[in-house]
Amino acid sequence: MLEERNVSVVKDADGNNIVVINDVIFKGRQGINWKDVEEYLKRYVGDFYTIADSKDIVYIGTDLPDEYAHSEYTNVLKGGNAKAKANAAQGIPELVICATNKEYSPNLKKKHNHDAKNGWYKYESFFAMPVFDIEGDIERYNVYHVAMIIRHASDGKKYLYDIINIKKRSE
Repeated sequence: MLEERNVSVVKDADGNNIVVINDVIFKGRQGINWKDVEEYLKRYVGDFYTIADSKDIVYIGTDLPDEYAHSEYTNVLKGGNAKAKANAAQGIPELVICATNKEYSPNLKKKHNHDAKNGWYKYESFFAMPVFDIEGDIERYNVYHVAMIIRHASDGKKYLYDIINIKKRSE
C-alpha cells in the first residue's frame, strides 16, 4: 500500500533533511475530512522506523490514527496548517527517520500513566508541499517545521503519538 506514496527527501541549504510531499491528496484549506486522514494513517500501524540521528526505534501504534486526526491540537488547526498536517501523513516514515533534536520530558498526566509511563520525547522534522498556480503547475514549495511527539510506553517501546506545532518557514 505504501508504494502509492510520492514522497522524497532533499537537503536544504542548511543541511536539514526536508521530506517533500509531492502529491496533495487532502485538498482544500477548509473542511479537511479528518476521518479520511485517520483511515490513511491506519496503513502504518504495526510499522517501525529508526531515527537516523538518535538510532531510536519508533513504532506506529493503534492510537496514532485517532490521536493524529482528532487531537486537541488538530481540532484548532485552520487553513494551510490543517491542510499541511493532513498531507504530512503521507510522509510519516520519512519524517520519523529524519527527526532531530531529541528532547525528553517526564509524563505529568495521570491519563498517560500506562501509555507514556516512561515519559515523552519531542523531535523536530521538516516537510515541504507544493503550491500550485492557477493552471495547476507547481509555483513553489512551502516548507514546514514540526514537532514530533513520541510516547515512551510501559512496554519500553517508543511510539509516534502526534505531530504538532506546525509552522510554515518564512522564505
